[in-house]
Amino acid sequence: MTKTPPTSQRGATLIEVLVAIVILSIGLLGLAGLQATSIQGNYGAFYRSQATILAADITDRMRANRKAAIAGSYNLSELKSAYATTTTRADKDLNEWLTQVAKLPAGKARIERDSATALVTITINWDDSRGNIKKADGTAVDDAPGTANFVYKTEI
Repeated sequence: MTKTPPTSQRGATLIEVLVAIVILSIGLLGLAGLQATSIQGNYGAFYRSQATILAADITDRMRANRKAAIAGSYNLSELKSAYATTTTRADKDLNEWLTQVAKLPAGKARIERDSATALVTITINWDDSRGNIKKADGTAVDDAPGTANFVYKTEI
């Protein structure tokens, strides 16, 4: 029986290890990107859920003080983040509510009531540059990039 001498393959194992490290690194970079995207989406979802809760809150306050709401005491014709007057129940409600709205990043709100139909439109705006929610086609949800708004319509 003749023995065949072993062929020398110096460095082959080292190349295999380097290729494995490159593949692992690419996978880890992909995971880091997914994590960053997930965190962005969570910020956007959190702010949107806060806006939903705030809209329901002011709606409940308006329904509890229906006479003042129908009289237009809750109307905010422009986007505001603060309300100075606190003499009536409606003023106190608006002051407390706008204080909560201001906790959103650059949070502002507007309340408009259609006197003919008693339909109330509540608009809450905030800076969503951290959340950066996009439509399915990849464009920004709102006209101005970095801003988001939530519009809630209801009858009182």
